[in-house]
Amino acid sequence: MGTGRPYKEEEEIRYFSSELTEDDLVWHKDREDRIVEVIENTDWQFQFDNQLPQQLKSRLFIPKETYHRIITGTGDLKIKVVKL
Repeated sequence: MGTGRPYKEEEEIRYFSSELTEDDLVWHKDREDRIVEVIENTDWQFQFDNQLPQQLKSRLFIPKETYHRIITGTGDLKIKVVKL
């Protein structure tokens, strides 16, 4: 008997070095919805396609198949990514 949930959430911790360049952090889209939670506060930014960059703070929902990127700040970035 199923649980009624068609998917299983998957999470991982990701680290991004402040030494990454703009060429390293390219526009991309993912195959699943995601929730990104900032673990360590920084001044890194997040940008959806056709929108202005925003400060990457606490929690952010990224719909599947939506182009986005992160923009390097000072210090390293540590986030938790939950794939829905």
